[in-house]
Amino acid sequence: MPACHTVKTGRQSLQTIPSQLLGRFQDDYGSSYSITHKQWVQNNTYKYHLIHYNKNENYFIARNDTANPADGGLYTRIDIAFFNNMEPWQWGYCLAAYKAGSEQEALQTPPADRQNPRKGCNGYPFSRMKRTQ
Repeated sequence: MPACHTVKTGRQSLQTIPSQLLGRFQDDYGSSYSITHKQWVQNNTYKYHLIHYNKNENYFIARNDTANPADGGLYTRIDIAFFNNMEPWQWGYCLAAYKAGSEQEALQTPPADRQNPRKGCNGYPFSRMKRTQ
């Protein structure tokens, strides 16, 4: 499969991102986020260029910005979990992989345990998110 087809497919899949994941957010640790169809930005310091969103399995694959303070140019898998009865926290995320050497390696990372949001993120809790705007 030509590389341009893979990129095109990834970009098209970004259009399927649920609207509740787009916008400005704050997590339960006080970090701020801006999420668009192209980027996931944390505290205006860490930028992740979104490549793919898997709607069925609720995860993103992203390339870490080369200017990030750590793991620049590597790949990240961001697993999403939607919550019920946790207001104001509507959803949470886990960086299942954050320094994968390739997009394929990030894709092959085992998913976080969404059934256990308190310890299912590599032994840690998912970061819970609430909308700020």
